[in-house]
Formats: sequence, structure tokens, C-alpha cells
Amino acid sequence: MENHIFQLQYAIDTFYFLMCGALVMWMAAGFSMLEAGLVRSKNTTEILTKNVALFAIACLCYLAVGYELMYDGGLFLSGIALDGAMNADTLVNHALAESTEASFEGGAVYSNASDFFFQVVFVATAMSIVSGAVAERMKLWSFFLFAVIMTAFIYPIEGSWTWGGKSVFGLFTLGDLGFSDFAGSGIVHMAGAAAALAGVLLLGPRKGKFNKDGSANALPGANLPLVTLGTFILWMGWFGFNGGSVLKLSDISNANAVAMVFLNTNTAASGGAIAALITSRLMFGKADLTMLLNGALAGLVAITAEPLAPSPLAATLIGAVGGVLVVASIVFLDKLKLDDPVGAISVHGVVGIWGLLAVPLNNQEATYLGQIVGLLTIFVWVFCSSLLVWWLIKMTFGVRVDEQEEYEGLDIGECGMEAYPEFTR
Repeated sequence: MENHIFQLQYAIDTFYFLMCGALVMWMAAGFSMLEAGLVRSKNTTEILTKNVALFAIACLCYLAVGYELMYDGGLFLSGIALDGAMNADTLVNHALAESTEASFEGGAVYSNASDFFFQVVFVATAMSIVSGAVAERMKLWSFFLFAVIMTAFIYPIEGSWTWGGKSVFGLFTLGDLGFSDFAGSGIVHMAGAAAALAGVLLLGPRKGKFNKDGSANALPGANLPLVTLGTFILWMGWFGFNGGSVLKLSDISNANAVAMVFLNTNTAASGGAIAALITSRLMFGKADLTMLLNGALAGLVAITAEPLAPSPLAATLIGAVGGVLVVASIVFLDKLKLDDPVGAISVHGVVGIWGLLAVPLNNQEATYLGQIVGLLTIFVWVFCSSLLVWWLIKMTFGVRVDEQEEYEGLDIGECGMEAYPEFTR
């Protein structure tokens, strides 16, 4: 009887991990639609090419070396089928030896292969954040080269210091300082934004974005219905992003935890959307759809660092603060002449920082010292290493297309085909 109980627990937790990973994988479609709608029509094919290719690059690079750097999973996942030190039967027998009665209680038990699948889609998410921020003027193959370094080395190394539990260059361990990031407001989202910021600084703004007096011109995207679809896909995928980070479903306590995470994730997104809508109305006199959508995403990013501990009201307020921050940040970055076509640095970076700082408000085990040291460690490592890689690429292959190609659109120059060939630009 006990053997069947533990086999069932193993099957349930593994299946839950895989399904949550599939939801996060679906977020790649959300990023693709969001970015395709926010760029001009002449750059649509290129941005879609980037999103599909970066997902494949992330999967292969994290498989080859990233998972080893982050979790000691072996180069090219050597031994993954044996489930690390124990295969499934050994794990069940070990659990039986430690238990006197049939029960689902205890730690999560699942296949290491399912853990890799869940982790690799997070890597792809971090890289997708970079894609939108450098859109409409970056060389396609230079972007792919950076994606290799980001997903094979930069992200896994900072991930090893956080979720991997390793010391930072042998100096200190973030967990011992009270750092907590439940599902990745900093580890995934702020990290992706830090890499994006480094690229944007070296790349410069799109032609025509800023006037000589420093004022910004609107370069509206081609397809707001696609942006809306992408936002809803991301909203849906986020339930896997945060819900899967509970790591277990197969007992009453963890099932309730998963339900609470889903509830808080949804209400934070709603709070962020409404707060951004109201803020944009007060600032611009209009209901700005793009700000509304970015507000929903900001609420999701904000709650990702701790979606379990807050009450539903607290989660709503955390998301709402994110919604206000994202509108203010997008306007502020324009004043700094930092051109981010999709608002990725604001949504994932600025609000990611807020998400980390909000954790100790509800999680007593987290400390402000740990959160500040953790966010600085992640940001400094990812930003500085990314800036170096972007600079090396710029010095060797170049990072920016020429003015004529930018004017004509990257669809023709980089991909040789247009997304909307029946329309004139």
C-alpha cells in the first residue's frame, strides 16, 4: 500500500511540474505576439524569428552547460534519466524506509528531467525580455550570439547563487542573508531587464525616436490586438510560472498553497492593470491600452517574488504599486533617451526590484538586507557581464544595422520576407 502511495505522489508531482512547464513554455507565444504587435509592421517577421530562435537556443545551451553550472546537473544532462543519485524505485524505497504510514506528506519528489524542463523555460523567459528592448535596430545574428552566452553562462551563474544555493564567488551565500525570490522577480525578470539595459545603452535609440531637444516621438506598434492577445497568453502562462514554483501538489497543504498562489497571481495582475489604467488617465488624459497591458504584466512581475504569503488584498496592492511604477518608469526612461520599444526594462526591471523589496512585508523569513544584497548581486553581475559581451560583439561583428536597413525594415534586410506583404509601409 505504502509503495503505491509514494509512486502516486511521484507521478502527481512530476506531472504537475511538467504541466506548469508547458504553461511557461506557452509564454514564449505571449512574448512573440506582444512584441510583434508593438513593433512597426516592417520589423514583424524579424521579431518573430528572434523569439522562436531564442527559445531553441536557450533550450540547447541550458541543456549543454547551463543546468550543470546552476544545479550540477551534468554537461549535456549526463545521467538525467537516472534521476540524479537515485532512480524512481530507489527513491520510493528510501521514502518507505523513512515513513511508518502511507502518506503524501514530506518533501516534493519528482523526476529530475521534469525539473530541467521547468527550469529551461524560465531561462527562455529571461532571454525573451531582452528581445523586445533591442527591437527594430539590432542585427539578428549578433542577438543570437548574445543569446548563447546569456543562456549558457550569464543566467545560470546568477541562478546558481540564488536557487542553486551556491556561494557568490566563494564569499557569501544569499540564502544565509535572508534573500528570497519565490518564482523569479529578480532571478528571471530583473536579470533579463539588466541584460536588456546593457544592450540598449550600447545600441542607442531608433532613428526618429528622439528630437534634438530631447523630447520623444511615439513610434506606435502595428497591431494592438496582437499585443492584447500576447498579454493574455502571458497572464495565463504565469499561473505555471508561479504555481509550479511551489514544487509540489500531492498533499492538502501544498494543494492549498498552489491555489493561493494562483489566486494572488491573478489578483496582482488585476491590481496592476487597473492602477496603470488610472495612472495613464491622470497623466495623459486618455485610457492608454498599452499602459493597461503593461500594468497587468507589471502586477505579475511584482507578485512573482512572493505569491504565497500575502493576503489577497496585499497581493492586489503589491500589483497595483507595480502598475503605477511601470507607467512612471516608461515616461522616465523616455526622458533619459533610453529607447525600449516594448517597455521591457520598466516592466521586468523596475517592477522586478519592487517585487523583491516587497517580499519582507509578508514573508518574515526574508530580510531587507538579504533582498538588497541579492538584487544588487544579480543586477551587477548580469548588467556588467552583459555589457562586456555586448561590447565585444559590437567591436567584432557589430550590433546595429545600417540606417538604410533600419529605414526599410529588418524584415527584408535580415529575413528576406515581410509579415504583411499586401500592405505598404
